[in-house]
Amino acid sequence: MVISRDGGSPDYGAHSMDGGEPHVQYLCAIRIGRTQGIANTMTSSMSFLGLSSSSSSTVSSPWFYDVVLSFRGEDTRNTFIAHLHHALLQNGIHTYIDEDELRRGDEISPALLQAIENSRLSIIVLSENYASSTWCLDELLNILNCKETKQQIVLPIFYHVNPSDVRNQRGSFGEALAVCVGKFNEDVKKVQRWKAALQEVANLAGYELENGNESKFIQEIVQEVSRMVNYSYLNVAKYLVGLESRVQEIDLLLCIGMNDIRMVGIFGVGGIGKTTIAKKIYNSIFSQFDVHCFLTNVRETSNKVGGLIQMQNTLLNEILKASKCFDVGNVDRGVYELKRKLCSRRVLLILDDVDKLVQLETLAGDRDWFGLGSRIIITTRDRNLLNNHKVDSKYEVKRLDHNEALELFSWHAFEEDKPIEDYVELSKQVISYAKGLPLALTVLGSDLRGQSINQWRSVLDKYKRIPSKNIQEVLCISYDGLDDNEKEIFLDIAFFFKGQHMDYVVKILDSCGSPPSNGIKRLIDKCLITITIHNTLWMHDLLQDMGKEIVRKESRKEPGVRSRLWFHEDVRYILEENAGTKNVEGIKVVLPEGNDNDMIRLSPKSFAKMKRLRFFISRGARFSGRSIDYLSNELRVLDWSNCPLQSLPSNFRGEKLIDFQLYGGRIKDISGQFKKTTYASP
Repeated sequence: MVISRDGGSPDYGAHSMDGGEPHVQYLCAIRIGRTQGIANTMTSSMSFLGLSSSSSSTVSSPWFYDVVLSFRGEDTRNTFIAHLHHALLQNGIHTYIDEDELRRGDEISPALLQAIENSRLSIIVLSENYASSTWCLDELLNILNCKETKQQIVLPIFYHVNPSDVRNQRGSFGEALAVCVGKFNEDVKKVQRWKAALQEVANLAGYELENGNESKFIQEIVQEVSRMVNYSYLNVAKYLVGLESRVQEIDLLLCIGMNDIRMVGIFGVGGIGKTTIAKKIYNSIFSQFDVHCFLTNVRETSNKVGGLIQMQNTLLNEILKASKCFDVGNVDRGVYELKRKLCSRRVLLILDDVDKLVQLETLAGDRDWFGLGSRIIITTRDRNLLNNHKVDSKYEVKRLDHNEALELFSWHAFEEDKPIEDYVELSKQVISYAKGLPLALTVLGSDLRGQSINQWRSVLDKYKRIPSKNIQEVLCISYDGLDDNEKEIFLDIAFFFKGQHMDYVVKILDSCGSPPSNGIKRLIDKCLITITIHNTLWMHDLLQDMGKEIVRKESRKEPGVRSRLWFHEDVRYILEENAGTKNVEGIKVVLPEGNDNDMIRLSPKSFAKMKRLRFFISRGARFSGRSIDYLSNELRVLDWSNCPLQSLPSNFRGEKLIDFQLYGGRIKDISGQFKKTTYASP
């Protein structure tokens, strides 16, 4: 049996004929969430158009059935269909079969219509007498309509009939349609639709059985169907207000039916809905591609040491499906391998939250990396980045209009599509401050949910003191409603623990004397953080930026007086000038891109004044200086890559350390000094 493509359709399947060994063009589903660990299952409270939850979480399929079978009962019900149906069920494929053998009336049963609309894939078994049933022909019209409107997959099986006879209406198909012409002489258009439908389905990739082994034939079909339906869908927002119209506008730019290679950029302010739109598009069209990948949180990942190589390796390993992990070792080799592996494949690649050109150059450098029919979608906050990469089309996501914003806010504040009567005017005041930004609408709606009118008025009085253009200050109102302990937990997560495992964070925060469980639950309830499917803590970029702005305001001019430090130059200043104070509780320093030669010069007194330092995390920053006189014994996390020290201070006991990581530095064999640490470098 030879399995080949027939008719050039983008639908997946195979047209099989006797002779030769089977060859199937199978699908390769790339699931980044499995390796990145940032899937999101608790976004119901943060579900809205625009919440970039930095998640590639998978959820159950939106289809009720995996497969619906369309067939001519008198030809195949008790033979081929019975065996195929049994094989599908045995392989865990949820299949609908119409059990009504004696049909009456002129319309398809509502149950069958609903099954067709709610199935991921339709298998059409075209047998000798298929076209003699107007029921079957009407089913075919409904199936092809769902293929067009719902992006469903259609797999035809030519059961002892020739695809050419179906396409050109010869033999039994021609005879049956000739009868229809006479019977429906007053409805010529309907007959024409049936003819067009038969021609369309005959042009799709499918299976043909003439005189082959029927058991092996069914096995091949079931294997292919399993590959088609067993995909994980990305979690999209719970409340899809304003989403459909924006998705449709981008669909026009994608031109999925064309056989070119096309790059489309989606851009807009943070929290506007770029990620949500991209997920919805991905779920709708991924089945039409050989390889598909939603690569989330590109910006964050690429900022990690080796982050670009990590993403290249992820793509290659998922594509190759090799038993041994592929490691490109360096970015240049990764570019070469990606181009070599993808150039013959029809690829759907979504790069979410891109902020630098180098990310595009190393993950989707040019169109000749990809096979014909490929689509690359890029989401970013930077329009100029898309211009520099010369994308084919750009789409700016606009803020929600007043009615959309009011509906979205109402869902989160009242769990209804419009405000409760007594709250209409107050709701409109909230809408005017949020300025159509979905993230702000969701956070504020969740914050006000269940509150009295007087409490609403009190909160709105706060809104009036905040400039309407400053979205971060709008978001800060939710922060203001936290108690002191909850605020500290929020800031620690924003600065140091976004993306970290829940158990790890709880253990560290608990050691700081702040029982975190209730505080974390409160942050989740107020939509300030989420817990992913992999039990990691996550936070939207705007909320993280809000936390950093809150700390910056502790002292605008003197960073050494702030509680937490992250900006590279501020860290340099306090360490080189010995400008730290007892206020500093945490430092996280990341090497800026393009500053490979940048060096922070330590002196023996660099840490001397920071008596309450709990966290020191360095990601790729470079230091000079071989010794320091002091490190705080309050440290819970000492995570220092490329540590220049030859030894730790003699007065540093490290009794409160939970995470101790020194790698790429000069200190050897000291982890034994800190046996109580939960996480220690080897």
